[in-house]
Amino acid sequence: MYAIIEDSGTQIKVSEGDVIRVDLRDLPDDAQSLTFDRVLMVGGGEGDATIGQPALDGVSVTADILDLDDSDKISVVKFKRRKTYKRNNGHRQHYIKCKVTKINA
Repeated sequence: MYAIIEDSGTQIKVSEGDVIRVDLRDLPDDAQSLTFDRVLMVGGGEGDATIGQPALDGVSVTADILDLDDSDKISVVKFKRRKTYKRNNGHRQHYIKCKVTKINA
């Protein structure tokens, strides 16, 4: 069984046991799991799929939090020729690494 969830404007296809990275959010210090309530589609092995318009009611995906993760650093360079203009900047996106444990369909 698989599900397509939406998190922070990103659609992610997940199934039980998958390890995914989602955007960092404010969580309590004792939080051990995340619940994704915005499920767009649930499908099984035989080709039967339930598609929401836009989301399914009463369906959720539960994931255990593994750790906090950082992506690779992205270098941003602004440059204009013959103007002595050059700016360097970098960005590192923060993520939550979690493992999908259950799809509640």
